[in-house]
Amino acid sequence: MRLIEVKNAKFAYNYEGSEPVVAVNGVSFTVDEGEFVALVGHNGSGKSTVAKLLNGLLIPNFGDVEVLGLNTREEKNHFEIRKNVGLVFQNPDNQTVATIIEDDIAFGPENLGVPPAEIRERVDWALEAVGMKDFAHKTPHKLSGGQKQRIAIAGVLAIKPRVMVLDEATSMLDPQGRAEVMGVITELNRQGMAVVMITHFMEEAVNADKIIILNKTKAVMEGGRELFLRESELKAIGLDVPPAASIAAELSRRGFDCGNALTVPELAENIARAVK
Repeated sequence: MRLIEVKNAKFAYNYEGSEPVVAVNGVSFTVDEGEFVALVGHNGSGKSTVAKLLNGLLIPNFGDVEVLGLNTREEKNHFEIRKNVGLVFQNPDNQTVATIIEDDIAFGPENLGVPPAEIRERVDWALEAVGMKDFAHKTPHKLSGGQKQRIAIAGVLAIKPRVMVLDEATSMLDPQGRAEVMGVITELNRQGMAVVMITHFMEEAVNADKIIILNKTKAVMEGGRELFLRESELKAIGLDVPPAASIAAELSRRGFDCGNALTVPELAENIARAVK
């Protein structure tokens, strides 16, 4: 089932006393039920603007964004759209609204008018889903960065969206925090939730069903994980390939052909097979 359709969307920021700054220029893509979509690009490519277009925080100047057939241009649709498209931002501290974690998770359902008994169920379910149930009565400011971001994800989960959009949600985390959050996201997707991940970490995007490469406000490449084998094209627009792919390519250039690999386990397996 088609959940989101972006049709030739264009958006420019208008600042008083200066010319409009074009952030997204003719981007089109779709998100289907249960799909994992990764939007990849360098700073200034338009990734975060696309994230805000997906749930109506920003409205395209030209083109359309439709969620479950509802156009974000129509204000009457915004409530239903934002129930179905949850957005997790880069800094989890910016999404914290309460001093007790379970109260923070309950904030979204309360504002949707969910009955108290169901709110209790949703809070418990969301905390369980991100592995933070034992922290329900603690305060967010005492958590690590990865734990805070898992709480932010739980807060979005509690509204039970059809799509979760993560806007650079791991960029402020250390490797362990990133691994924690990616584990949660991967499991949620495995259970059927559609995910749109906006990232500049190639190793996070490599297992997505669909990868969209943004460059200078435009979508310049779209496809599956095989996109990351196009090393010269990616480097031409200032992007790297996943570390495993880079190592495999360098080994090949030095005369040790271990085939293509995009993840560390794939690389290790290929090297072991080549040595044998």
